[in-house]
Order: sequence, then C-alpha cells, then structure tokens
Amino acid sequence: MLIACRGHASFLLETAGGTRIVTDPYDEGTGYPVGNTWTDVALVSHHHHDHDAVETLLPREGGTIRVIDTAEPVVLPDGTRISGIASYHDDAHGAKRGSNIIFVIETEGLRCVHLGDLGHVPDEDMVRRIGRVDILMIPVGGHFTIDAAQARQICQTLNPRVILPMHYRTATTASWPIAPVEDFLQFYPGQWERVPELRVTKEDLSCQMQVAVIA
Repeated sequence: MLIACRGHASFLLETAGGTRIVTDPYDEGTGYPVGNTWTDVALVSHHHHDHDAVETLLPREGGTIRVIDTAEPVVLPDGTRISGIASYHDDAHGAKRGSNIIFVIETEGLRCVHLGDLGHVPDEDMVRRIGRVDILMIPVGGHFTIDAAQARQICQTLNPRVILPMHYRTATTASWPIAPVEDFLQFYPGQWERVPELRVTKEDLSCQMQVAVIA
C-alpha cells in the first residue's frame, strides 16, 4: 500500500489492486491546494468543510467517486473492506461539534484506521470494535479534536505499528488554534521521521519507524 498525505486530515491510500481512497477531502478554505487528485472512493468522517469537500476530487476517467459517509461496512471490487465506528467530534457526546466516523480500512493483510476528527478518548467498547491496528491516522492538534497528550494515550491503548499524525498546525494553517505536530512528537524521541510518502506491506511493518510525518 502507498500512503500520501494531501494535508490536514486528508490522505491518499492506493492499494496494490490500484484502488485509490481519499480520506476527509478539504475545500480551499483550509489554504491547502485542492483538485488534481483523482480517486475511486472518498471517506467522509463528518460533514464540515475541511473534511467533506468531495467536489474537489477527480473521478477516474469514465467513472464516478464512491462517497462513504456512514458506518455501514462496504467491500470494494478489489476486496478492500471499509467499515465505520460511530464516535464524537467532542467530549460531550456530540453536543458541541456533532458526530464523527472512525474508518477501518482492511486490505493486503493490513488494518488501517483513520480517526477523523475524534474529540474524545475511546471507551473500552470502542477500543474493542477498532481491534488490531497496523497503521493509525490520528489527530494531534487539539482544540477541535483530541490533543497531543490524548493522542499519545490512545496510541498506547491501540498499540499501532505505525502512527501517522494529522490535523495539526502547519505554515498553511498558521492562524488556526491548533498545536503543531512537534507537541505530539515529543512523546516519541528518536522514534519518528519525516517522509514524502509511506510505502508499506504486511511483511515490512516491523521495519517501519513508529511515527511517520508525511509531508
């Protein structure tokens, strides 16, 4: 599997079968470049402008983009299985910012989890439903989502082999009230690296750095 970060909470996952999956596409209001990313499937964790801008994506020539914005399980033509787990965008059962979907993507023997804009620490039942995690895409910036310390706590509980931090302040979002990725990386001294993309298989998981900042 090849994983690239488009910015914010949006990743492009390309399976060995050629299926392209984009998580949480953002609109131009984020400041990140939009468009020019073609995809087969778009995962939308919640309907906020910086996570559901499916219209900015390009469909495969002659095809359409399949939008998944519910927790119902889906099996794609190449055998990739996508299922959702209902959660909240805040620590008040959605009273502040609404609901959120955690997506579990199973393909090539890998189990990838995208937490969306998770705003609370998962309870035991949610942890059980998430299950084994090989690759975890987790927000770390705080304010709108869990913060760095909560993200660290969740990582300790889920024990993913590879952690991909997301939803943190960058030069593009310098005015946003969220923290930079360094607030999270301080918990992993000598265990992280910056990479342009992540190419990973089930067989080489043990060779990967624990935290990868894709930029």
